[in-house]
Amino acid sequence: MEILLWLVPAVVATVLAMLWVSWVGRDGRGEVDRDVAVERLGKALAKELPAGARRTPSRGTTPAHDRSTGIAVRPSAGTPPGDRARRAS
Repeated sequence: MEILLWLVPAVVATVLAMLWVSWVGRDGRGEVDRDVAVERLGKALAKELPAGARRTPSRGTTPAHDRSTGIAVRPSAGTPPGDRARRAS
């Protein structure tokens, strides 16, 4: 049992951190009216993003869809290089 005494400081620090976080994060701090929150959300969604921030492809282009089956498929040793037939075995 004495060998586990080195864990006591870590356990005490963890418990104190948990108590502090529960006290700081308690309800009732800075509540915002629902209408104000909806208005802020609408403004944020309507805001135009900088040109470099968009990661979605532009309209009219469709990304290549990689249809993964979850099975690794390798060409067999006897298959000629031009033959693209896929086999699962």
